[in-house]
Amino acid sequence: MTTVIVAGAGLGGVSAAFELRETLSKEVNVEVVNEGEEFNFVPSNPWVAFGSRTRDQVALPIGPIFDKHDIDFNGSGIKHIDPEARRLTLGDGSQKSYDFLVICTGPKLAFEQVPGAGPENGYTQSICTVDHAVKAHQAFEQLLENPGPVLVGALPGASCFGPAYEYVLSLEYELRKRKIRDRVPITFITPEPYIGHMGLGGVGDSKGLMEHKFREHGIKWVCNAKVTEFSNNEASFDVLNEDGSSRGSQQLPFHLAMFLPAFKGSPAVAEVTELCNPKGFVKVDKHQRSVAYPEIYAAGVCVAIAPIEETPVPVGAPKTGLMIESMTSAIVANIKATLEDEAATAEPTLSALCLADMGNTGMTFLAVPQNPPRNQNWTGSGRWVHWAKVGFEKYFFHKVRHGTSEPVYEKVGMRMMGLSRLKPKDD
Repeated sequence: MTTVIVAGAGLGGVSAAFELRETLSKEVNVEVVNEGEEFNFVPSNPWVAFGSRTRDQVALPIGPIFDKHDIDFNGSGIKHIDPEARRLTLGDGSQKSYDFLVICTGPKLAFEQVPGAGPENGYTQSICTVDHAVKAHQAFEQLLENPGPVLVGALPGASCFGPAYEYVLSLEYELRKRKIRDRVPITFITPEPYIGHMGLGGVGDSKGLMEHKFREHGIKWVCNAKVTEFSNNEASFDVLNEDGSSRGSQQLPFHLAMFLPAFKGSPAVAEVTELCNPKGFVKVDKHQRSVAYPEIYAAGVCVAIAPIEETPVPVGAPKTGLMIESMTSAIVANIKATLEDEAATAEPTLSALCLADMGNTGMTFLAVPQNPPRNQNWTGSGRWVHWAKVGFEKYFFHKVRHGTSEPVYEKVGMRMMGLSRLKPKDD
């Protein structure tokens, strides 16, 4: 019997597993190996950080759902990959052989690159995982009791910036709602060369929109910032000129700091040197197939995608949900073709769609394709973005609970664009 193993049960992993099960013959065994027993809809984590969602509302046990859809599941994670033997060693010590491996393991969060960073061993908060978001909510509650300066942003090499913008503007809204905004100076510190760059070289008028939002809400910002260290109440960072030379070092105090880290490949994947680039991301061809091992595919944050442009402080290219779903659909089509002795020809669209809820308003951008020049290059804002994101959450959890392969990001994204043309841009 042919066995296809999906590594990871995040957005990409569940999409791949359900579509594989729906598309391939019942004679094909589909299995999922994940590090943990839960699925977490990561885009909802910022809501957890401010208390509008609980942990149980954005994470759910995934094993029973896979079981209902004839997908085997193991939550002990992958300890070692032997691509020559096509065999995995799992965290519980067992081994599994595969005919095809689909890697959707997401990133390792590289907080260790900046001393003092991270919620486990450092002084900063994160919303990258649901448990981080729970801890960030505790820090938010402490800020309400003891108001003071807040720093928000991203560390050198980061590639995911949307959640940082979402967090800082949602925080500002929550503070205004409680009438203590005047006691909390907020500064946004980012390696981006300008506000709204997003790792994409900007999308539409994202630069102008974000600068307007920050000015309107009294948020200061520092770009080309290379954070070097956090203490328990102060951040140190260098500010670079466009040529990469130093403009000087700064220190800013904080009562609360939330910074998104750079990403690396997960350890079991990164140790297979022929599979990955130096950061541990999987090198794939245009069909999402490993360059070194054609029976291995990869989708999502674990995939190696070159930065769109060189910047004074390095930034990476993001992988958003629309792109990830297109990657998994291409992978399923190519595995099906290979099993039918046909050539693998499917290619993902590699477009970017992002929504950032900002309390009583929001911002969204669409880049088709992700790398310029683009066929569509659009940015929008308004209260309708909040409801669009609620729709994403609702439909994706429906997809997970019912085990469907429906492309949620494409479906809701197109509705969202239609909604943007009907609703006023009220802030």
